[in-house]
Amino acid sequence: MESEDHGHSPKSPRTPTSADDCTDSSGVAHSHGTCAKCGGPTAYPSAPQGFPGISPPPTYRPIRAPAINLSSESLQSQQQAIMLAPVPQPQKVTLVSPPYDFQVPSKRIHSPDDIKRFHSSESAKNFLGFVAALSESIRGHKISDTCHQSRAVNSIVAILETLIRWVDEIPPAPQSARYGNVAYRTFHERLLEQSEPLMLTFLPNELKSSTIEIVPYFTDSFGNSSRIDFGTGHETNFAAWLYCLARMGIIKEEDYQAVVARVFVRYLELMRKLQLVYCLEPAGSHGVWGLDDYHFFPFIFGSAQLIDHKYMKPKSIHNEDILENFSNEYMYLSCIAFIKKVKKGLFAEHSPLLDDISGVPNWKKVNSGLLKMYKAEVLEKVPIMQHFLFGWLIKW
Repeated sequence: MESEDHGHSPKSPRTPTSADDCTDSSGVAHSHGTCAKCGGPTAYPSAPQGFPGISPPPTYRPIRAPAINLSSESLQSQQQAIMLAPVPQPQKVTLVSPPYDFQVPSKRIHSPDDIKRFHSSESAKNFLGFVAALSESIRGHKISDTCHQSRAVNSIVAILETLIRWVDEIPPAPQSARYGNVAYRTFHERLLEQSEPLMLTFLPNELKSSTIEIVPYFTDSFGNSSRIDFGTGHETNFAAWLYCLARMGIIKEEDYQAVVARVFVRYLELMRKLQLVYCLEPAGSHGVWGLDDYHFFPFIFGSAQLIDHKYMKPKSIHNEDILENFSNEYMYLSCIAFIKKVKKGLFAEHSPLLDDISGVPNWKKVNSGLLKMYKAEVLEKVPIMQHFLFGWLIKW
């Protein structure tokens, strides 16, 4: 006699449905760990408990495994540390003055002790203060709002628009691999060749020698040509490049709103295009538990835009009409709309952290939490910061 299949065979790795629950003669479904008909263990145990403050693990499986697998206790401890940490505050950028000592920057972080040394330095504090100042500059402003645009800002925007045109000129190569189109390497080769001439279009004569130091930050802002990937470390390099320009006085405090609303918005446009056309792999992706596969800054700046908004609250990200009508004006909504476009399934399953954030009562708390999270999850992580560069403008 053939044995009965009760829908929990190990040979069936599919996701269980309500039809898979074993039902006894009374018609009552049983979803616990043993089958009511045969007494055998089911193949689908209930989700593990002990994830305070965040959603339980979803059935969605990320393409890549999380970069760091934490126990529930470690995760809770990490979250508690972030919550108790002070909110990074805006700082005035410390300007450099002659005589200049520009140098080829190099990698210096190799261990957690190096991370501690970096964060105790004035360089780290001033850089994070610069990021917080950019966030504050866009607070309450739409992308299209009028703002001061200097010649330097317009030149940087023009450079990014040039890079966007390069993507159109370099089509993806035909290949079957899902990630990492090799045509990206052609784009990156052109980037390496043209970056210094592009910098010289807006650098004053007395600062032209700075290209030896600032070009490496710029060329590492758009992904890695060997791995054909992109992540928050590359995004941080772009912020570091802008910080170097601010240190030299090329970008001034009155430019900050335009740096976010004009420069960073165009940078995000370029990166989305690179990600889609050349299928860049997420660098060190945390999979489903990450904030986003690629970016962090647009969530910081985008949440600042929405602080004290009369109608839109964090939960508004679930309103499709709001996303459709306002994503062109608010970076946070733009990111949510992009994620919903490229990822299928329930939002709470493929983006549980963003789903949890939507339950925060106001945008100010979201913004301050994201600033703290950026420091903890990006600037304090050796796998990311081991690639960060130090020279004369950002001292070790």
